[in-house]
Amino acid sequence: MVDINAKLVGELREKTGVGMMECKKALVACEGDLEKAIDFLRKKGVSVAEKKAGRVANQGLVGLTVKGNKGAVVELNSETDFVAKNTDFQAFLKQVVDLALDNGKDIETLKAAQLNGKSVQDNLVDLIAKIGENMSLRRVAVVEGETVVPYIHTMTAEGLGKIGVLVALTGANAADVGKKVAMHIAASAPKFLSIADVDADTAAHEKGIYAEQARASGKPEAIIEKMVEGRMRKFYEETVLLEQAFIMDPDKKVKDVVTEAGCTITSFARFNLGEGIEKKQEDFAAEVAKQIG
Repeated sequence: MVDINAKLVGELREKTGVGMMECKKALVACEGDLEKAIDFLRKKGVSVAEKKAGRVANQGLVGLTVKGNKGAVVELNSETDFVAKNTDFQAFLKQVVDLALDNGKDIETLKAAQLNGKSVQDNLVDLIAKIGENMSLRRVAVVEGETVVPYIHTMTAEGLGKIGVLVALTGANAADVGKKVAMHIAASAPKFLSIADVDADTAAHEKGIYAEQARASGKPEAIIEKMVEGRMRKFYEETVLLEQAFIMDPDKKVKDVVTEAGCTITSFARFNLGEGIEKKQEDFAAEVAKQIG
């Protein structure tokens, strides 16, 4: 039997928001496999909470720039928000974002790019030594299109803030509708552009979860199929940009708004500072151990 320790239970609880005893049962049933335990809880109909913003580290800044038909967005993390206000930190990020326009294939390519006679990574090491706090270049994205519109939410300085969005569109009114769509993306956090962009593995995974939930209710297969279809529609409405209700006019979907404007969205990128980075949980394992014995 796999040893289900307090740390593992605590990690599942952190990821799902489910009670500790339920987490322990799920891990036992799944032989300690964390991802299988998450699915196990979902299939049982146990409420699985999304990770909240307050549960992720959000120090540092997101920077973006647009030049011509190309835009770049970069996330630079620091240990404290205080360092993110440092002028040297901000100046470095702005330089890196400009470099990312032509060197933003992936984060390793960007780190290796030349800046002031040395690599970006070496410049970062020098900045760490100067400021005295650890920092890391976390991710980069480049968006190209007929018109690329940028948006920064919670702006700290020009082109720098907590959430950075780039959206590429075609059409005569792209600049105007693009700004509204970029604001929508910042607020609604879509994961995909269209239903066609949802990869087969993700769609199959979600369908499997919903089917197990429906079968647990004892409904016949014909009804289960309809229930799965309904829940998949809801999944697309929550995660697919074009299917989302437009935040400025909820009676319309995003795809309706851009079509009425004579535009087409071709791609987008959204960086939310610290998204997915877990904060250190002080003595959390000890707390879990005490409660599960």
